[in-house]
Amino acid sequence: MSGLTEFKHNASAHGLLAGISFLVVLPAGVLIARYTRTFTNRWFHAHWIVNFLVGCPLILAAWVLGKKAHNFGHASLTPHGKRGLFVIGLYIAQLVLGLVIHYIRIPFPSLGHRPPQNFFHALQGLVILGLANYQVYDGIYHKTGFLAADTRQSAKHAWLALLIIFWVLYAIGLIFLRRQYRQERRARLQKNQETFKMRSANELYSQDKLSVP
Repeated sequence: MSGLTEFKHNASAHGLLAGISFLVVLPAGVLIARYTRTFTNRWFHAHWIVNFLVGCPLILAAWVLGKKAHNFGHASLTPHGKRGLFVIGLYIAQLVLGLVIHYIRIPFPSLGHRPPQNFFHALQGLVILGLANYQVYDGIYHKTGFLAADTRQSAKHAWLALLIIFWVLYAIGLIFLRRQYRQERRARLQKNQETFKMRSANELYSQDKLSVP
């Protein structure tokens, strides 16, 4: 395989895998959380499987192929490559933050309010998708001159269609926010009541123990 042919193969595969990762897989993970978290406690497992077990190998493969394509004719990292690494860095940070929020549950001093890290996690997820959408756009419009015209046009149409579908579905899914916040508020109140009862029981036990001669 000649150098140019190998470049075309790597660049095409990179674009395809990156597009699937950032326009299909990760948006699907976001929509799973948006639509199912108020109806089942198992939403996180599906969210995690899609975003990590499915998304991570695809993103890693896209990065490897992109690096191989970049090595053909580029001595230094291009702006497209730098943005790609930045998006991947945000993605990794997002995975870690999601695990911390779900399993470690860092306490928030202001009881009765949603922890700020939860808001940040949701916002960062949307930022990642926004940056990734632009990254795919940049790849299709400025990095695919070697592709046939009809292939490039199909890629542009697919990018736009998937972009619109996700943001429309996400906007519709916001109708569940009020239900979600009610459930979270109820869970926090219940937890606070249980904590208060346990603390009161411990105090009574300590007082009884001190009163024993």
